[in-house]
Amino acid sequence: MDISIIIVNYNVKEFLENLLQSIFSAVKGLQVEIIVVDNASKDGSVEMLTSKFPSVKTMANEKNLGFAKANNLALKAASGKYFLLLNPDTILKENTLEAMFDYMQSHPEIGMSGCKVLNPDGTFQLSCRRGFPGPWTSFCKIFGLGRLFPKSRIFAHYNLTYLNEDDTYEVDAISGAFMFLRKAVYEVIGGFDEDFFMYGEDLDLCYRVQKSGNKVYYLHETEIIHFKGESTKRSSINETKNFYDAMRLFVRKHFASHLLIESILVVGISLGHAIAFLQKRLISILSLLLDAIIFNSSMYVAERIVEANSGWSGFPKYAVPIVYIVPIGFHFFIGAIVGAYKKNRISVAGSISATFISFILISSLTYFFKEFGYSRAVFIITYAFSLFFFINWRLIAKFYFLLDNPFRAGAKKALIVGDSHVAEDLANKLLSKRTDYYRLVGFISADIKKLNSKILGAPVVGTLENINKVIKDLGVTEVIFSTADFSYTQIIKIVSSIHNDGIEFKMAGDKMDFMIGKSEITMLHDIPLVDIRFNLSSPVQIFIKRIVDVILTLFFLPIFYIFKPFIFHASKNGNLERWKSSLFQVIMGKMSLVGPKEQTKGKLYLGKKGITGLWNVEIDGEQNSEKLDIFYAKNQNIWLDLEILSKTFFKLFSRD
Repeated sequence: MDISIIIVNYNVKEFLENLLQSIFSAVKGLQVEIIVVDNASKDGSVEMLTSKFPSVKTMANEKNLGFAKANNLALKAASGKYFLLLNPDTILKENTLEAMFDYMQSHPEIGMSGCKVLNPDGTFQLSCRRGFPGPWTSFCKIFGLGRLFPKSRIFAHYNLTYLNEDDTYEVDAISGAFMFLRKAVYEVIGGFDEDFFMYGEDLDLCYRVQKSGNKVYYLHETEIIHFKGESTKRSSINETKNFYDAMRLFVRKHFASHLLIESILVVGISLGHAIAFLQKRLISILSLLLDAIIFNSSMYVAERIVEANSGWSGFPKYAVPIVYIVPIGFHFFIGAIVGAYKKNRISVAGSISATFISFILISSLTYFFKEFGYSRAVFIITYAFSLFFFINWRLIAKFYFLLDNPFRAGAKKALIVGDSHVAEDLANKLLSKRTDYYRLVGFISADIKKLNSKILGAPVVGTLENINKVIKDLGVTEVIFSTADFSYTQIIKIVSSIHNDGIEFKMAGDKMDFMIGKSEITMLHDIPLVDIRFNLSSPVQIFIKRIVDVILTLFFLPIFYIFKPFIFHASKNGNLERWKSSLFQVIMGKMSLVGPKEQTKGKLYLGKKGITGLWNVEIDGEQNSEKLDIFYAKNQNIWLDLEILSKTFFKLFSRD
């Protein structure tokens, strides 16, 4: 047996299936066995292996044993001359196994090697060749000196960014995502140290390989794609904690020659852990700080306003700390419950809900603690000002930084790389999905003669030679590869050549039932509507939408009547009369400012009939109109409503 390929899987069935397909494409003349150790997956991974890949040796654990223990189980059962330890969220080129095998055969001094690893967007994955995290290297890594001086051998030793990624050379360590290990070396050093549950075990193995007198090499001649972190997304494991705990364990095991060095490293690693924790929650922390400043500033201004217009002398000194801490504390507590301070998004609806609820609670508490019920006027002004600024800074942030814009996230301009009947079937499935809105811009063909021909009404817009230009010119946001039309080598070459962070690259599964990408797995069969959770079905969203409808309508109505002559002269399309009459329907709750033009009957609730309709996305046909209605119901929030309203007014006053 030439190679034993060992894969530890945890709840990444679709990625594993795609990887196995790429492995079978890369086997060629080699004798290969594949061993998959499943760490108690609950996504049907074992059933998929049994039904689709009966030749794969499957070891199903009853609980998650971690990366090290699971690999060790397979290593003991493996019979190959070489062991390839491979993550399930990777994809191989057709030449990967052959290139690694031949290189190791001709270099007996090498005990273990890794190849070039790419991120899904085609960028180089730094972790595929690293230095050991000794005292100085760890210090530079934790305090960011390697990022500040990426070309310095002194500061950038951990990620080796001063070395050319397109050369082959000896390194301290390679990534656990792809480790090509000589069996003879394994028999000397043993498997992974099982004290490491996740992270660090690959560094430890590389360290022991070198201690045994063998070399660890980085080989650039072949490359793979690694989606990175897919298993941790599907678990409750705290990957940040595990990463820094693993670094601490590695340092203690191999570098802690005396107490002072270990103490310095422990402090540095703990600080790095804290920084990583804060970075992940930067949005929520900034939101908390800004809201605290706004709320207490509003209270200060309200206090001065009431002082200037009445005989009240302001808060007594003993009460100042309480009135400036307790109300905002209540607001933060309620905000955490209703989702106003999520770590990766800014929520306008959550902020409004938190403000109203905390207003009611604080109002109620003043009846029980009358010694703090100083001025209702101050109280009302404070919350009015706060609500106004809470909403507006969030809207401004969303507008300038495009945070959480569901319209931009959902309106996908897709380019399919392929032109066979398989690519056509893929396009059909995309366009028929009711839960996602795809706009198919065209196809890429390997045959230049097919340029400008059409498939399903969409043109063949380019070939592999000019795909980068096509993506840029057409504003493509999603590139989908048909693995039936192009080899994994071609796909990886394309991805590595584009390097565009704004593009999502996906690959369709062999049976056309799923696509895998950096941010998600997309199921290509339609999901039953009853199983879908829509924003517009949420009682909180319905309430917030109603409040916004009433407030904006009360703002619009006077404008329509006061500036009626000018407005009707400026508008050339005759829709303003309909708008004026419809605004009264909004006040009575029979319509909404934003929503479908026609209310669906006997179907899933998609919201009240709207004045605007949802024409802010170009649509063709009844089927696409229904998909757009579902998209709106799924993603509705205040920001999306405001975007649709702004485009509506632009069209109302357009002279085209």
